[in-house]
Amino acid sequence: MVKAVVCGAAGGIGQPLSLLLKLNPLITELSLYDVVNAVGVATDLSHIATPAQVEGFLPPDNGAERALKGADIVVIPAGVPRKPGMTRDDLFINAGICATLAQAIANAAPKAFILVISNPVNSTVPVFAETLKKAGVYDPKRLFGVTTLDIVRASTFVATVVGKPQDAPKYTIPVVGGHSGATILPLLSQSEPKIPAEILNDKEKRDALVNRIQFGGDEVVKAKDGAGSATLSMAQAGAQFTDLVLQAAFGGKSSVVQSYVFLGADAGGEKVKQEIGADLHYFSVNVKLGPSGIEQILPIGAIDEQEKTLLAAAVKELGPSIDKGVSFKPQPKL
Repeated sequence: MVKAVVCGAAGGIGQPLSLLLKLNPLITELSLYDVVNAVGVATDLSHIATPAQVEGFLPPDNGAERALKGADIVVIPAGVPRKPGMTRDDLFINAGICATLAQAIANAAPKAFILVISNPVNSTVPVFAETLKKAGVYDPKRLFGVTTLDIVRASTFVATVVGKPQDAPKYTIPVVGGHSGATILPLLSQSEPKIPAEILNDKEKRDALVNRIQFGGDEVVKAKDGAGSATLSMAQAGAQFTDLVLQAAFGGKSSVVQSYVFLGADAGGEKVKQEIGADLHYFSVNVKLGPSGIEQILPIGAIDEQEKTLLAAAVKELGPSIDKGVSFKPQPKL
């Protein structure tokens, strides 16, 4: 019996994410929470013939905590979407929503795995951590910033540049650092299968590829022309990461993924700090998943000179974003 909760379930990411989780055979109970329309979304999804039983909750009568009670995993796409001209950092207005939800999780489901999609992830994950610490229930092994869309985009865009777009699922490119702009560091030199040298050694082609991976979200925001940001691709990436956490916790299948996590969650985080040359508390890094969440934080590994330059830029930008989340003083209310 696995209970999953989506907070922000009626939004642009929340609805398709909830649909994908309804289709996950590991989930037997699915609770949907939002400030509007969660009951309608839940009723709609409840007609789909899969094992997960669905129920929707709204804020009245302590709805958030009722939705969260007994949750094994909570996925959080709640918040305001990006509009043209906005960076993910402009979305720090979402921090208050995150602090409120973190408190509700602390009260109702303190042992749940928490998967944060709400932007800016570089700051909102620390907001969750600080709120959970104050409540005395913080377990860094169970708190994840979802950066999977960067990894999905890297596979898609690399396959396209190589001239084999249909091979996107075959490409695995680690993406480390953070989850916005220059903090996103695709390790093209570690791609499997290898990227042809004529692309990696062509500065113009390589820079364009890195830029597209880093700023792929802007591409969607611009194309939607004020109607939202990356919702469908983010929902798919979020559901993919959720499934990997569930498989490791309840399906007996461990895997190595990249996720934005607290480096102090495992001794391997100290090695990562040495690799990046900075004492950052949070970083998207290779993580081995297990029954309790983070089983091991793994090294970044060998990177080339261009990636070292990108790493320095990522580290420089990440520091202030982390500090912003850590120092945030919420005025939570549902």
